[in-house]
Amino acid sequence: MPNASAFERLPCRPQARVTVFVEGDPVEMQAHDSAAAAVLAAGLLPSRTTPAGGSPRAPYCLMGACFECLVEIDGTPNQQGCMIAVRDGMRIRRQHGARDMHGEGPHGDA
Repeated sequence: MPNASAFERLPCRPQARVTVFVEGDPVEMQAHDSAAAAVLAAGLLPSRTTPAGGSPRAPYCLMGACFECLVEIDGTPNQQGCMIAVRDGMRIRRQHGARDMHGEGPHGDA
């Protein structure tokens, strides 16, 4: 992983484990965790940049109010990572700038 994570899990009952891919790297998570928690666990900050100015952003409120946790999940941009539970094989990518609104895919392909 590119960055060391300060994310530490509080003690709780063991849960089913899943593997998600954050920026292509496997990250083992508990099945009830959010996509935003996977980004934090991977130590990848910022999780997005703003469309106007490219300012770095990261998950903040973790309850769906601030929209700072927007990420691309399985090829779909602008997903609120804190509101989406991880699932085995999920692919999470950081979001850079604005979503393409002209019918192209998230990486410029049609």
